Amino acid sequence: MRSLMIAFLTLTAAAIPALASAGAWQNNLSLGGFNKVHLYTPDGDSPVGNGKALLIVLHGCTQSIDAYKTANLEVAAEEYGMVVAVPDAMNKAGFSCWSYWQGSKSRSAGDYKNLINLANTLSSDAARGIDPNQVYIAGLSSGASFANTTACLAPDVFAGVGVSAGPSVGTSSGGAIGTCEQADVESRCRNLGGSYQGAFDTQIASIAHGDADTTVDTCYNRQNAEGMAALYGVSEIPGSTVISADGGSAEEFLWQDGRVSMLWFHGLDHSWSGGQGASGSYVSGASINYAGYLGGFFAEHNARIDRNRVPVLVQVDVTASADRIQVSGQASDEDGVVSGVSIVIEGVSGGGTTLSAATDNDGYFQATSDPLADGLYSVAVTAADDDGGESEPAIRTVRVGPEPPASAPVLSDIAVSVDGQCATISGQVVDDNQDLAGVTVTFASGAQAAEIDGMRYSARTCDLPGGPQNATVTAEDEGGLSSSDQIDFVIDAGQVATLDQHISAGRLDYTNYADCYLEYGAQAFKLTEAPVSGQCQWRDDDASCEGPVQACSGSGGGGDPQPQPGDECQAQSTYNYYHKVAGRAYSTGNYYAPDYFAQGSDEPMAGSTWGVSALYSEDGGNVWRLGDCP
Repeated sequence: MRSLMIAFLTLTAAAIPALASAGAWQNNLSLGGFNKVHLYTPDGDSPVGNGKALLIVLHGCTQSIDAYKTANLEVAAEEYGMVVAVPDAMNKAGFSCWSYWQGSKSRSAGDYKNLINLANTLSSDAARGIDPNQVYIAGLSSGASFANTTACLAPDVFAGVGVSAGPSVGTSSGGAIGTCEQADVESRCRNLGGSYQGAFDTQIASIAHGDADTTVDTCYNRQNAEGMAALYGVSEIPGSTVISADGGSAEEFLWQDGRVSMLWFHGLDHSWSGGQGASGSYVSGASINYAGYLGGFFAEHNARIDRNRVPVLVQVDVTASADRIQVSGQASDEDGVVSGVSIVIEGVSGGGTTLSAATDNDGYFQATSDPLADGLYSVAVTAADDDGGESEPAIRTVRVGPEPPASAPVLSDIAVSVDGQCATISGQVVDDNQDLAGVTVTFASGAQAAEIDGMRYSARTCDLPGGPQNATVTAEDEGGLSSSDQIDFVIDAGQVATLDQHISAGRLDYTNYADCYLEYGAQAFKLTEAPVSGQCQWRDDDASCEGPVQACSGSGGGGDPQPQPGDECQAQSTYNYYHKVAGRAYSTGNYYAPDYFAQGSDEPMAGSTWGVSALYSEDGGNVWRLGDCP
């Protein structure tokens, strides 16, 4: 029994590579209710759908999330455009396991709630570019069972689940290290889904197990696969396929429509299968890269993705002739028919119009506006197809009337969006002479060239230090004339350390030692600094462990990030698309006809992409609401 218990302590100690921002890992982020999340953000998008996919990977018993830094997760992330998040369980059972056999199983309980919050927090952040229809969860052993249970509780959130060497939903801890426990996976998962069980109609599952696993009974592989297949109402396809990749192989069994797959990893013991080169505690390179397999399986079979290919615009030409604007170009649709072209003309100083155009047999279109007042105009061209798809807008600027005297570019509408230790600065740049050379944003970590889309610019950086920050935006034209703008914001990096280390650093004292010790023991945990009557106090996320009220540190989130009464109200009125680019709004739903919502307040905005909305903020741009300043 002792040897079995020792095995259980390490049964899910598979190693995971630590994660980062665009092409790198970010470590120990505080997200979604978790104190520590490693996050990897790839450079590219998913090959399907709108934006990036999200894969949440759950560790196992006794396993540090740092172990996954050598499991080739970043290889899969880059290949399939997946953001990968590896959270450290907050409410661990014995031996630091995900407590799949303990406590209440509901969307509002413990780490089930945290995982749902983590998924929603990441997918609703427009700056991350995650497609909410491509959110997945996976894990190893106790993490696999917890991932499966979470996917059953929230099938509306998780489009797919990956279960590697996981005991079935609802089994006991003894079932992981003893004789196989029989479980009605279909019934248990359906009951957990409750009022959300309709989402099982489009959920998919991958079940996997090493054929050399002697720790967790391999009976769970087929029991889980057949249970999920029964839940989805699909039948197994006869035969199997041997997959050879990443220096190893696996045998794959499939169910109808790719709704369920079952893998046997050849030669793999009780480990996370990372493919060739993977290593670490309970991470093996003996078989294929399971994260990579999941990336491909989910992309190919996800039933929630609109797979319509949107039209493509080429050779878009926008010119001014006398007092009119002429627009022409070509639009094509690979899997359908271009139903029309929409042209939105917006004057920098007001005025504008909307035009529509049809395409000829070669996809050519042209349109001419009515007479317009002299001034600079932004022209956004989009093409729609017969399936409701809409192309990326082609945005151009053009002047009607005589050229003005040479002048510096004008910056306005500056805004900041903060997530973790990352910040995105955006705004509007107008160059009357149309000879803008570039826009540079200087952060504490250095200067970055901004991306420019029409009259909008944006620049993003990560790994900023905690505390008050300042960014300077500089726009320069080809004649050397320039202007600048600034914005202040706060990065709440917090401080992650053990209890003794927090005390040594002066963030805690021995007054509340017992409460902090009972909650965290010797584990590292995060404290953030909160303002209290002109001073500050270090606290954990639920204020159950807090230090003395003392002078603010001036770093690590020490200042008061909240606006004070009397802060000036900001108001902007423009197209919903521009609100999103500036960080004042986000979009969800169908990529081709998205729903737009005000950032922070979640108030719905009418008119989809090119609807015009007025938004205002009274707290420095953190929360935006519909309407004008009161």
